[in-house]
Amino acid sequence: MRLAPLALGLLLAGFSAAAFANAADIESLLKIRDPGALAKAQAFVEANEANARAWVLLARAQLQKGEADEAVESAEQAVELAPNDAQAQLWLGNSLGVRINEVNMLRKLTMAPSLRDAYEAAVRLDGNLLDARSRLIQYYLYPAAPGGGVEKAQAQQAEIAKRNPVLGHLAEATIQRAHFEDSAAAMRAIDAAVAAAPALPAEDIDTRVAVGSTLVALERYADARTFLLAWAAVQPRQAAPHYQLGRLAAISGQFLDEGSAGLKRYLDGGLSRGENDPRDTAAWWRLGQI
Repeated sequence: MRLAPLALGLLLAGFSAAAFANAADIESLLKIRDPGALAKAQAFVEANEANARAWVLLARAQLQKGEADEAVESAEQAVELAPNDAQAQLWLGNSLGVRINEVNMLRKLTMAPSLRDAYEAAVRLDGNLLDARSRLIQYYLYPAAPGGGVEKAQAQQAEIAKRNPVLGHLAEATIQRAHFEDSAAAMRAIDAAVAAAPALPAEDIDTRVAVGSTLVALERYADARTFLLAWAAVQPRQAAPHYQLGRLAAISGQFLDEGSAGLKRYLDGGLSRGENDPRDTAAWWRLGQI
């Protein structure tokens, strides 16, 4: 019996169709932050030790569990197996980014080039990894960061703007504030991001969160409330705007009734959540603050 080319390719890669199903299952658990994702990812790696995707899934599950050091090791294994895999490089950068906040200054300095290299490799391999480009901007703007500089940050901002104008405006605001200390230019860029946000695809939750969080960080609380209420009205079944209304109330000390209602709705369940949505413990904490 002759195998179809796809089936033959899977066998040669040591990654069966059943393994693909298992990977999809773990992906689904990660998206809803299911605590069982880590055990399944560990078992998956044991059965597919030579597959980079399995190690990436394990790194993601370890990060969700707060195991950054272990996640770095798993992501490094993924990169070793598949150095030209953009996702492997991305999650190595993400793992190092979490771990670097847990170590002393000397370790930070030694880890920083590896973090930079991982994200640079990720965007070189897949130019649409905008999160990696945004993190590179933060890295390049950090004072005395090895291999940094505002020109490199601006180059990344230009690439982001081509693909997502809203994130491009936010990146421009970051550069104007952090490097040029031009608050007026930063505010204009943020206003442009808010104006462009309604045109985002419905599934682009993370960009909307970034807009709202930026407004809160700048203490533009009334603008943040207007933005989040409009988002919740358009996507009432989406969990993120309800949590963000609660976060706004907890941080600002304003709009307390709306914030409390938003968090209670978030906690009641039944809303659509994503991998980046906060845990229930975070929502309870914000409710306690209110």
